[in-house]
Amino acid sequence: MPQIGNKLTWCLNKAKKELAETNKHRGLVQLAPNTELAYQHVTKAEHNLKAIDYFTKGGFSDWSISAGFYSLYHCFLALLAKNGYESRNQECTIAAIEHLTEQKKIMLDQKFIDALKQYNEAKHAETTVIELREQLQYGISLQAQTQQLQKLKQLCKEAIYDTKESLAKK
Repeated sequence: MPQIGNKLTWCLNKAKKELAETNKHRGLVQLAPNTELAYQHVTKAEHNLKAIDYFTKGGFSDWSISAGFYSLYHCFLALLAKNGYESRNQECTIAAIEHLTEQKKIMLDQKFIDALKQYNEAKHAETTVIELREQLQYGISLQAQTQQLQKLKQLCKEAIYDTKESLAKK
C-alpha cells in the first residue's frame, strides 16, 4: 500500500528533522537490529499483562485497559527492535508494523494491528483497544466491563505468544 509507505517516510523524516534540531525525536528511526532490547520489550509486555489483574483486583479496572494497551504496544516495539527500528510515536509504530508485515519481514495477525488503530467505522464493527483506553483514561467511568477485560487479556496473551515466536525465528 502506498499510504503505508508514505506514512513510514513521513515518520522517518520527522525523526531525522527533530534529531537535527533538538537531539530528541517523536518519530521513527532506523538502527541496528537489537534482539536483547526486543526481549526486554516482551518482558514489559508481560509485566503490563499482569497489571491488568492487579488493577482490576484493586478496584481500578479503568487502568487495566491502559495496561492492556501498553502490553500490546510493547509487543510492537519488540518486533520493531528486532527489525532495526525505534519508534516514539504510536502512529509511526503502527505504520512500521504494517510495513514490516506487508514486506513479510514479520508475521502478525491483523487483529493485533487493528486493536491499536484509531476507530474507522468502515473497517471496525467494535471498539478498538486504543478507543477503550481513551474512553477510560479521559472519561469519567471508573470501571471497565468484565467482558472487555477478558477479551483484552486474551488478546494480550496471544500477542505476547506470537511476538515471542517471531523473535525466536532467525
